[in-house]
Amino acid sequence: MSLSCSDCFSDLLCSEDSNIIFSCGGDELPEYSSDLDSNPVDVEESIAGLLEDERDLAGISSCPSHHQLIEASARAESVAWLLKVHRYYGFQPLTAYLSVNYLDRFLYSHHLPKMNGWPLQLLSVACLSLAAKMEEQLVPSLLDLQVEGARFNFEAKNIQRMELLVLRVLDWRLRSISPFCYLNFFSFKIDPTGIYTGFLSSRATDIILSTIQETSFLEYRPSCIAAATILCAANDLPNFSFITAQHAESWTHGLHKDNIMSCYESIQQVMLKSKPKRQPKVLPQHRVMTRASIILSDDSSSSSYKRRKLNNDSWEDDDKRSSD
Repeated sequence: MSLSCSDCFSDLLCSEDSNIIFSCGGDELPEYSSDLDSNPVDVEESIAGLLEDERDLAGISSCPSHHQLIEASARAESVAWLLKVHRYYGFQPLTAYLSVNYLDRFLYSHHLPKMNGWPLQLLSVACLSLAAKMEEQLVPSLLDLQVEGARFNFEAKNIQRMELLVLRVLDWRLRSISPFCYLNFFSFKIDPTGIYTGFLSSRATDIILSTIQETSFLEYRPSCIAAATILCAANDLPNFSFITAQHAESWTHGLHKDNIMSCYESIQQVMLKSKPKRQPKVLPQHRVMTRASIILSDDSSSSSYKRRKLNNDSWEDDDKRSSD
């Protein structure tokens, strides 16, 4: 279904000057990276700075009142579509996270005229496009992004106008702090040798993407989510199964074991629900015979044998008489 400009709501008519896009506006936003510096002191300071900036740039308030404006099922459907396109094009994990982050921050700050249908689909396409432009080297065209079961097909100019609206609502802050910023650092806290850090970070990344559809995780800060997912990943390795939320609290200043444990338990519940249930084994049916039936069977078989023997004997006697 193709939608024209006249079908879009009036808020898509943004009044920004295009020069703003290319100007810093005096306030340069910091770059956030998950790479570890060779100097441990610099790394600690960087992580401390990220934790401090989380309060301003996390983007989502712990108050859920604004999120009640959109049904959880509608959000879950939009996020599921974003993840499908993410897998289809092989985008970076951060691209998927940012697209969902933009979606949630927009819905928290702005009210759509309709909380499902084409407005939400248009918003999802715009958020994915912006996230891809931030993180990907090769970005598909706006038309090519609308794959994997997209219910509506929008013209490129309508998506671009929606992108401008998203930028305005987000105050042009697209460089959000994500849990991925902390994964390498927390992995090295668990395994200073670096042998298992790759596995821990990769496994934690998969867990983050598998739980991103759940609205319950919006109340946790990125650092808390990162610590909880690293704990989940550590549980898969016998050498680190003893690591707890209390250990995680000591990794850096600003982590709280109660929040980490709460997030960890939520992750376990989601993973348990998504785990495919094993079908019960159906054993082949065997005929069960009781002792009485076995005795009766033996009696009947012996009696039939006797009858056959008697009949054979009688036939032999008849043959003798006929020969005489």
